[in-house]
Amino acid sequence: MLTKKQHELLSFIQVRLEDSGISPSFEEMKEALDLKSKSGVHRLISALEERGFIRRLPNRARALEVIREPDTASPRSAARAATPVSVLVPKSAPIALPRIEAPRPANDVIEVPLHGRIAAGMPIEAMEGHAMLPVPAALLGPGEHYALEVSGDSMVEAGILDGDFALIRRTDVARDGEIVVALVRGEEATLKYLRREKGGVRLDPANAAYEPQFYAAGEVQVQGKLAGLLRRYH
Repeated sequence: MLTKKQHELLSFIQVRLEDSGISPSFEEMKEALDLKSKSGVHRLISALEERGFIRRLPNRARALEVIREPDTASPRSAARAATPVSVLVPKSAPIALPRIEAPRPANDVIEVPLHGRIAAGMPIEAMEGHAMLPVPAALLGPGEHYALEVSGDSMVEAGILDGDFALIRRTDVARDGEIVVALVRGEEATLKYLRREKGGVRLDPANAAYEPQFYAAGEVQVQGKLAGLLRRYH
């Protein structure tokens, strides 16, 4: 069952697609639902996607398709928007109607909280902040995200460089071998590969110049998993 805001957003997207064939932008969705930020729109989009009401079209940033109706939750034909109008013609004079493709949905970005710097070497404090970082929506999947600026070079062999922005999906669980934000002893945060062994936790770097870090299981708390990277070129 959808919440009121989820239902309103799904209806708004559906009407816009039927009228113009173009997905509304995050700014338009934010204004239509009277939300305070685009991050609220992102959470609603992720919830609708997880429930099977919409899907993101591959290889196109912020291209949405409604696949279930907001009121009946019945499957929606994927070809509905592109179905040509029926025309009655004599059998002796058949004609072929050209297929008219709908315009591609507009690209969009979303803003995620930027929570300061995080170490890719020895742990340093990951500071809370109030800045927002614009991120191409195609880089993010379902869930709530935040960003951290990488400090250090211990993850260079994983392609994570000093000054990169790590896009983190917020979660407190992770599998062995995943790159996580690990809060150590409730004070310091670091970006590392997570390994569990002998009742403890090992945080592995991706740089042969650094040694793994070993902790008791209760000393490490997962605060998110790496979802993507942004890099600025100067």
